[in-house]
Amino acid sequence: MRDFTTEKYKQLLNTLRIAGYRFSTLEDFANGETAGKVCILRHDVDARPEAATIIAELEQSMGIRASYYFRAVLPSNRPDCIQRVVKAGHELGYHYEDLALAKGDCEEAWEHFQQKLVYFRQFYPVKTICAHGSPRSAYDNRDLWDYFDYKSLGVICEPYLDVDFRETLYLTDTGRRWDGYKFAIRDKIPYSQESWKERGLVFHTTNDIIQAAQSGRLPEHILLSTHPQRWSNTYSRWFWEYCSQEVKNQMKRAMIGVRGV
Repeated sequence: MRDFTTEKYKQLLNTLRIAGYRFSTLEDFANGETAGKVCILRHDVDARPEAATIIAELEQSMGIRASYYFRAVLPSNRPDCIQRVVKAGHELGYHYEDLALAKGDCEEAWEHFQQKLVYFRQFYPVKTICAHGSPRSAYDNRDLWDYFDYKSLGVICEPYLDVDFRETLYLTDTGRRWDGYKFAIRDKIPYSQESWKERGLVFHTTNDIIQAAQSGRLPEHILLSTHPQRWSNTYSRWFWEYCSQEVKNQMKRAMIGVRGV
């Protein structure tokens, strides 16, 4: 079975369930539902929101709830897809990039953030947010919180800032691989993935994670972050994602070298 297909994703979820993990939204985890083995499921809908509906309905069929973060711009913001995800029983969050859109103007970014939070709350009572990396921008969207407080708007969690990644293993498919933090401009956690690597808990393929779950090597708390457009059972789409991501990885590697990130 090829990696990064919806069938492979389903196999990963089934393996984690057999290993004793309970699946959680970020909202529930932030509200204190942390007992036992927990896998927080987060999906960043950067593009092709119709792919998010496929994953959302797959999870629904398995009795699983997850957190879906939509951007306010095209090609992510599709109301029909947002509604389908919410109808499938999932949490909706805002995948914000306001500081990058405002080209570093904090006041403009704060106003835009508030407007878009109201927009997304038409579909779901949004309580959690998650920064978009905006790799082409010179601005880190999380820097907005040096000047403003998202919690003043009823937001209870931003995972990069509020989850203790010394205790929660962060697994992300950035770069279309599970060790893609090497290529990431900003999809990095404060407690470096290199620290988990020292414990033998950095993986390259989905099968590597599956084997670790089967052998009981994973910690009690995991945050599993995916981009739904990367997971497809259509070979043409799968091949396109494979090729385009390889190009993006090379571009990011060059950007990291230039910026010294």
